[in-house]
Amino acid sequence: MVWHRLRRKGLSIGACWLVWQGLAVEVAGIRGVSGGREGVVGQEPKKAAAPAIVAQVDLVNVEVSVLNPKGDFVAGLKRENFRILDNGAEQPITHFAPTEEPAEILVLVETSPAVYLIHRQHLLAAEVLLGNLAVHDRVAVATYDQSIRFRTNFTEDKSALANVLSELRYSLGSGQLNLYDSLAAAIDGLGSGEKKKGIVLLSTGLDTSGENSWQKLKTRLMVGQVVVFPVALGGELRVRAKGKSKTGNPREEQSVPPELSFAHAEQGLREIAEMTGGRLFIPRDGSEFTAIYQQIARRLRNQYSLGFAPPARDGQIHRLEVQVLGDVPACRDPKKQNRIKEADTVVKGCRVESRQEYLAPAE
Repeated sequence: MVWHRLRRKGLSIGACWLVWQGLAVEVAGIRGVSGGREGVVGQEPKKAAAPAIVAQVDLVNVEVSVLNPKGDFVAGLKRENFRILDNGAEQPITHFAPTEEPAEILVLVETSPAVYLIHRQHLLAAEVLLGNLAVHDRVAVATYDQSIRFRTNFTEDKSALANVLSELRYSLGSGQLNLYDSLAAAIDGLGSGEKKKGIVLLSTGLDTSGENSWQKLKTRLMVGQVVVFPVALGGELRVRAKGKSKTGNPREEQSVPPELSFAHAEQGLREIAEMTGGRLFIPRDGSEFTAIYQQIARRLRNQYSLGFAPPARDGQIHRLEVQVLGDVPACRDPKKQNRIKEADTVVKGCRVESRQEYLAPAE
């Protein structure tokens, strides 16, 4: 069905196969199909240049979620309930924001040919994400294909953002898909400081920019103070890529280089989530988007933000561990109702989710 819909759009058979694989490249029959139309109606979006990556960190922010044994988020914790270890050494917590503190959230949407046919499914469900965020959370929308474009400023008006999402246009003529540079620019767009920050990344994970851009992004993620929640788009295409080709011709399965495969893309999205303390979501079809966006909204609403000054400026990767301390009723073992008397005793009953390392600044 998807194949025939592509053909009705006027794409050649070869172009249809490349879009089916999840990536459009500059070959005859693709460029110019859509006339390069992009952007919000009546507005020319702002492009952002690829950032220069420099490790300069005065405050290491760590976004933390605490879940009880049933998987429910634990609210109401205070600064004294947390301990941060940097390479095993305890660090003074100089910044603390409770779960009630408003956050700045960027919704970054891929607008490539690979998601053109499924955009209605995930964008309609994205209204669920907006509707489940906290009232005073400030949200903005950006898109990317060849480069990032910031579509809105940060605002508490979620209904206005839903309108922007519904008016996004997708390009069928682009030969480049630069996720890594775009995500790095998005992190820079959020800036630094003590505010809670998050990015909801709606993406196939495919990227044509190469290994150098990936390494720069990894550095930026380790330096940055933003948690990223990727949602892997293209569920139907991913299922097809893992099975047989549509025609049964094994050569068609090799028509996309390994580094541009869905398996490679999925691994990249997983690493992005892990490096920032987020989580990767992989919907199999459009029916799963609503539940996923509800989960992301709950996580964003229930994050604590901790900050500390880096103890060393050695330009090295430092291991991070966040511990929950004291008597936390939600984390008690129901079979053992004994209260914890010592305030500095590590709580074992709760699960702590946060990033595991960061890149320290260099002198």
